Amino acid sequence: MIEKREKAPSMDQWLEEAKEDPQAAACGMYLFHNGVVRQSARASVRQGEKGLPPVAGLILSCDEQKVREAVRKAKEMPGIYYARVWLNEGELKVGDDMMRVLVGGDIRPRVIDALQALVEEIKRNCVKETELF
Repeated sequence: MIEKREKAPSMDQWLEEAKEDPQAAACGMYLFHNGVVRQSARASVRQGEKGLPPVAGLILSCDEQKVREAVRKAKEMPGIYYARVWLNEGELKVGDDMMRVLVGGDIRPRVIDALQALVEEIKRNCVKETELF
């Protein structure tokens, strides 16, 4: 499931809804990821460049079809029964919520792997970020 709204969803509400989902009855663990806009320049910091000017914000857009495919792939991982994504599109400032992800599955190692894989897939292939200085 992918969602887009102006206001970030309540993680407590998401967890309540997940626990009511009959397909997720086998979940023994849920993990959240909350991505927030940071001052560091994302792409350059990952490449090891230091001393760059801080960003004032960014413009975020996503390819919904690619996000849906990333969620589908995460749910196909062994022991994963639940995955949900929210993305905040548009012009965002430092400190704004950018993404929220919830993954549920049978055991901790599988849930960790699925959450990491889903977040990385979204960052690499599903969203476009234009940094604002």
